[in-house]
Amino acid sequence: MNAHAEEMEHVGGTTKVFLIVWIGLLVLTGIEVLLAYEQVTPILMLTILVGLSVIKAAMIIAYFMHLKFERFSLFLTLFPMLIFCILMLFVWMPDAMRALSLRPLQ
Repeated sequence: MNAHAEEMEHVGGTTKVFLIVWIGLLVLTGIEVLLAYEQVTPILMLTILVGLSVIKAAMIIAYFMHLKFERFSLFLTLFPMLIFCILMLFVWMPDAMRALSLRPLQ
């Protein structure tokens, strides 16, 4: 069996790759925890936290849900649904913001 045939059989990630991704996720989580103890403005902190969360979610989806190793057609099926869900959040956001003003402050 030649090297090309072995490469074609193994399309998933290796243990080394998964370990590197796992360590990367731990580092990003550590940065998030450290950021909670720093004195930064809430807008900056939330922006960084959302950005790190998106990066972590992409890593989890790509490697641990094995979408990195799937066909591109599966990505083309899932990505429009992600965009649709995000757009639906923006559709309902005004109602959620209005609901905040209806609650009595304590």
